[in-house]
Amino acid sequence: MKRFILSTFLLVSIAASAGAQASRTAFGNEPATVLRFFPNPAVSNITFDFTRNYDKGYTIQVYNFLGRKLYESVNVAPRTSVNLADYNRGVYIYQLYDRNGKMVESGKFQVSK
Repeated sequence: MKRFILSTFLLVSIAASAGAQASRTAFGNEPATVLRFFPNPAVSNITFDFTRNYDKGYTIQVYNFLGRKLYESVNVAPRTSVNLADYNRGVYIYQLYDRNGKMVESGKFQVSK
């Protein structure tokens, strides 16, 4: 009985994660993300790089885990680097907005010093 319950739980978990993965892709195997960032975890700098659909009207904002805005760049370049010298160790959230103020993407990265 325990094996049956464990097997059922694993099967449901795998099916749920596959469904969540499918919702992250826009068309086929193309990733739904507009930005990629590296390195993660970061130490002194983090670089945001557009993977597709670059538009000069994008704005990037970085928040700490408490919701305080620490960085904002309007009309970002296709590759933008953020200096993390004043950032403490922890998890940070980035948000990407288009020229109309609509949030296009959000994610998190880690700073480890």
